[in-house]
Amino acid sequence: MIEIDGLGVRFGGVTALNALTASLDAAVTGLVGPNGAGKTTLLNVLSGFITPTAGSVRIDGQDIGRLATHRRSAFGIRRTFQTEQVVLNLSVRDNIAGMLDHVPYGTSSRNDVINAALRYTGLSDRAHLMGGALATSDRRMVEIARCIVGAPKIIMMDEPGAGLSESESDFLRKTIVGIPAFCGAQVLLVDHDVDLISSTCSKMLVLDFGTVIAYGPVGPTLKDPKVRAAYLGETA
Repeated sequence: MIEIDGLGVRFGGVTALNALTASLDAAVTGLVGPNGAGKTTLLNVLSGFITPTAGSVRIDGQDIGRLATHRRSAFGIRRTFQTEQVVLNLSVRDNIAGMLDHVPYGTSSRNDVINAALRYTGLSDRAHLMGGALATSDRRMVEIARCIVGAPKIIMMDEPGAGLSESESDFLRKTIVGIPAFCGAQVLLVDHDVDLISSTCSKMLVLDFGTVIAYGPVGPTLKDPKVRAAYLGETA
């Protein structure tokens, strides 16, 4: 559960988030809105990269404002980026293993945890390859594999579907939908792809100019005239 209460972020005279309040309880929640709506700013607040000027965020009841940025991964906050953050001169296996240096992974052996993540993301046969030799879709999966190890609580994905083929997008959808069952994490998905949001998310939070304009089940929310105007560019 992600509970956002009166969250505000300002950059000089620009208000990026304005008294944002929402309780996100779905296993997979879409975070959508036009460019500049505040989506990435919200992810940066959750990641600890930005300190809000007002309000708070609680994850599973804990105020994460009290957590230092470098402790958030161990707490269970994970993230993928629009540009994949894969270490190019490390193998796929070692990219995943590096995450386990910073997060708890219970009583399972290190190899068992890594192998489970490789199988889940379809990377087992490419575990030996260097990050620099991977296709875009495989680099995306490496990022997801790193996120799902070590008891994550929330996994944030920033436009993971960009640049993928139809078959790669299908596999991505299945991977995202299965994450809560695989590792117990809640997923917060940012993407402009209506099909990806519709096929993976049960609820969606729609932002515009840093404020909430709608939140609820995906189907009805997408039919809201305000959402169609802001998110799809249609005339309200």
